[in-house]
Amino acid sequence: MTGRKIHLYDTTLRDGTQGEGISLSVEDKVKIAVRLDRFGVDYIEGGWPGSNPKDMAFFQRIKEVKLEHAKLTAFGSTCRPNVPASQDVNLRAILESGASVASIFGKAWDLHVFEALKTTLTENLRMIHESVTHLHENGLEVMFLAEHFFDGYKANAKYALDVLKAAEAAGADWVVLCDTNGGTLPHEINEIVTQVKEACSKPLGIHPHNDCELAVANAIAAVQAGAEQVQGTMNGIGERCGNVNLVSVIPNLQLKLGYNCVSLERLQQLTSTSRYVAEIANIMLPVNQPFVGNSAFAHKGGIHVSAVMKNASTYEHIEPEVIGNRRRILVSELSGQSNLLAKAEELQVCFNGEKSVSKEVVQRLKDKEHAGYQYEGAEASLTLMILEASGEEAKLFHLESFKVFMEKKPDKSIVSEAMVKCNINGQTVHTVAEGNGPVNALDNALRKALEQHFPILSHMHLKDYKVRVLDESEATSAKVRVLIESTHQGESWSTVGVSTNVIEASWEALADSVRYLLWKQGAEALDVEREEVRIGIVNH
Repeated sequence: MTGRKIHLYDTTLRDGTQGEGISLSVEDKVKIAVRLDRFGVDYIEGGWPGSNPKDMAFFQRIKEVKLEHAKLTAFGSTCRPNVPASQDVNLRAILESGASVASIFGKAWDLHVFEALKTTLTENLRMIHESVTHLHENGLEVMFLAEHFFDGYKANAKYALDVLKAAEAAGADWVVLCDTNGGTLPHEINEIVTQVKEACSKPLGIHPHNDCELAVANAIAAVQAGAEQVQGTMNGIGERCGNVNLVSVIPNLQLKLGYNCVSLERLQQLTSTSRYVAEIANIMLPVNQPFVGNSAFAHKGGIHVSAVMKNASTYEHIEPEVIGNRRRILVSELSGQSNLLAKAEELQVCFNGEKSVSKEVVQRLKDKEHAGYQYEGAEASLTLMILEASGEEAKLFHLESFKVFMEKKPDKSIVSEAMVKCNINGQTVHTVAEGNGPVNALDNALRKALEQHFPILSHMHLKDYKVRVLDESEATSAKVRVLIESTHQGESWSTVGVSTNVIEASWEALADSVRYLLWKQGAEALDVEREEVRIGIVNH
């Protein structure tokens, strides 16, 4: 446990946006920068101010925002061959950006000097030295990124070190070693960084890419060999296979090896920060992403669950709360009674744990999942099943019948209409509603029937709707599974329905979503809201 400070350099706003399908607006970048600053990142790379109008606009916009902790960094290259640094437009753009830190890359692989730059090794050293000097003399903290350093070192170690020494002599504050192609192995990283550490006097950084699925391991190897800065992105987004994932690097360095990356209080923001960036970038995080994924601390096997409920360390390498995640108990056809009882406790449902009852629920669950239901992503439907088995769910309404009509009009518009007949507290209610599709029409008709009895439903919204065909070989007669996510006052829950008819499956999931909210709110809350509505109508 060294306690040595490891500086975090986030390049999500620049390197991350080079990932396929990633596009951030100026305001998106500002939001992410503010969140990264709150989390405790030391350096935030805003982009390349001389390369495109969006990055130039970001540096102007971020001047209006006060960062509490992080230093804003502008990225760029060394001056071009045979161009003085003082006349280089890219370096001028860095100086005009307003950033306090400049991060410039230069070639450390002789192959790139000859083939990409089409210049000499001596001229490349001149470009590096003069560029760093120019930025340093203008008052910026300067980081030199040795591009393709590890490939260059393996091909020509002397020249690769000459590149670093040129940056050092010019006044670079940091020397960053880049595994640009992502093809170096951890033992090579360790050996080379150790040798560089002996040859260089400036603090070292590591900038690994993930082309061999080794970026996290390479970052750790570099830190153990003496690197004091890690450059990466949130969730590992980036070109090709991505950059090193800071979300995984940080807890490994801090919780496993004792380095100091962020405060313990800020470390608890890791999961929410990861998910926030994913949401802004419009990407879906893998459920099994280490540390922060929704399944990172999910337990499904009955033996695992039984052990975890006795002592969490039996199947968890850290406490999930330390990095802001939570433990989840999954209930499925693989479950035993321990899963069911643990799930009931997690959901704060008072469940009759009598063996005969719990066995009946487990068997019902297995039969349902065999029929195509899936409760791992539909915990609200699972809760209702447990409530029903324990006799605690109040039957506030049930469906008597529904009809759905669709009409394609001469103007080619399509109108959907649904009729619903429900029994609500012993009273039959018949409603009709239109929608922009059969499911939407059915949802509107159901709400129309229920809202006059349960006004709280007017504040419930459908957040997501997914359909999956369970057996494609059955073609149009195949079963489908519908998953619906609903939300009310910031809380979300998911329900499931299965049928060979997508409308019937949708109805089942819709009805469950309503039943869950009514149970969640409780009869007392509903009575209060009904009375408030009644008084409001009378007064009006």
